[in-house]
Amino acid sequence: MQQLIGLPVIVIHSGKQVGNVRDAWFDEHWFLQGLVLQSAGWFAASVFTVAWESILTCGEDTVIIADESAIKRVKPGLLLRSFETGVVKLKGLPVVTVHGDGLGRVSDVYFYPNQGTPIVGYELTDGFISDLMEGRKWLRAPSDPDAVLLGEDAIIVPAVSEAELEPVAASNSMDREK
Repeated sequence: MQQLIGLPVIVIHSGKQVGNVRDAWFDEHWFLQGLVLQSAGWFAASVFTVAWESILTCGEDTVIIADESAIKRVKPGLLLRSFETGVVKLKGLPVVTVHGDGLGRVSDVYFYPNQGTPIVGYELTDGFISDLMEGRKWLRAPSDPDAVLLGEDAIIVPAVSEAELEPVAASNSMDREK
């Protein structure tokens, strides 16, 4: 997800840049619904969004849409769940096991751009110093969506998740599909 933020959004037939990606928003099951574009001010009365199905390509350097009519104006309060700017923010949520063991906080999420919506994994951090000393951790999302609770204040995962954590090298985190 972090690789998408800041990318220009371009209309395919005109080549016109219509904005930059500011965030992504999710439904109540944390399935990706679309992208939020950079707005004019911090306290804007509305934000501009592009639904995921209106995105033609999500490349390394640009997001391509079919036409400007794909951009919709939405009140910010209607984007309940987002990566970092909504009412409930995925970034920074603590990830804990059902036994109460903390695994870290979400620093990034991964998904397959060609499949679009389901989150396939989480990059976790224990803080800046820990990231420098030990690196971040990668947790694959359980294949059974009912095995994980993506709540408002925490993500609760099965106890076995602690054993499934993998180290993420700085170069690997940039290479994974986001």
